[in-house]
Order: sequence, then structure tokens, then C-alpha cells
Amino acid sequence: MNIAFAASAFPPLALGFFGLGTGYLIYGPQELAGWPERSDRVDRATGVWGIWLPGFCQFVTGMILFIGLTWLQVFTSTPALYMAALAFSAYGIHWFAIGWNRYRGNDPRPNAGMCVAFMVISAMGATVFFHVSDWPVGLLFLGLFAVYFFDFFASIGLKIGERLLGLFHLLTGLWLMYLAYAVVMNTALGFHWKV
Repeated sequence: MNIAFAASAFPPLALGFFGLGTGYLIYGPQELAGWPERSDRVDRATGVWGIWLPGFCQFVTGMILFIGLTWLQVFTSTPALYMAALAFSAYGIHWFAIGWNRYRGNDPRPNAGMCVAFMVISAMGATVFFHVSDWPVGLLFLGLFAVYFFDFFASIGLKIGERLLGLFHLLTGLWLMYLAYAVVMNTALGFHWKV
């Protein structure tokens, strides 16, 4: 028996954009301006937020996209969603680790190697989305590349790296909020904002 599902116009992109953007807006002020000042209590709070907002929201988004693309084949409108599924899944899982490490007060230096891998996936995303003329999402991946570039230097203890990481967390977080807003307006109200 062959079961076919109808195509869906509702990939959960807004959930992934919103979750990551929230995480960036939480972590950014601390890295850029030192507010709130780091302490065990603050690290536990930011760790929990890191696990649940950017971590869980992106992971759920990535899994829905992968299942919808591969098993159910309901997201057939653009093959670039494969890159989105990869990115949301990988970024979500890595935020579980980032949040847990922050919560536990673990050493950030191993993040340096992670940063290299996530610069690669960010470059992949930028290449894919600029190639399909989706410049708003291509721009997002350039912001993500900058985040991991500066996170590398923050991980090895350079204070300027942490400040620039905070700046790009905030800028990219605001761009993610625009993308989440645009996806919801386009989907729910039939607007035609560029996403």
C-alpha cells in the first residue's frame, strides 16, 4: 500500500528563527556589555534558556523539516529546505551542548573546534541560499558565520572576540526576529515580505 501525503505550505521556519533569535538576544548583551554580570546564578539561567529556546526550537524545526522532506515528502516546494533542515538540526543540538556547558560552568575552550565546524555549515547555508536568490536567509548565514568566527576567538580567551561575538549575536538575533515575523505574516496573512 502506497500512502501519499498532501504538500504542506507550513514548514516550521518561524519556530526555528524565533528560538535562535531569542537565544542570541539573551546571550548578546552579556558578551557585548557584560550585562548581566556573569555569576553562577546567571550562568544557570542563560544555560537553561540556551537549551530550551535556541536548542529545542531549532531541533524540533529541523526534525520536522527532515521528516517532512524525506519520509512524508510534504515539503517539496524548494530543495533548499534540505539545507534549512540540516542547519536547524545541527544548530539545535549544538545549543543543547552550549546551554548545558553554560549551566554547569564548564570550560569554553573546547568550543573553538566547534566554531570551525559551524563556520563550515554557515558557509554552506550562505552558498545555498544566495544561489537560490533567497538573500534574507543567505544574509542570516553570513551573520551566523560571523558569530562562529568571533566565538572562536572568545573561546580561546580573547576579550575582543567576546565583545564582537556579543555584537553579532545581537545583530543576527534582530535579523532572526525579522525573519520569524516575516514568515508568520506571509503564512498567516498572505503578506509578501522577503524571506
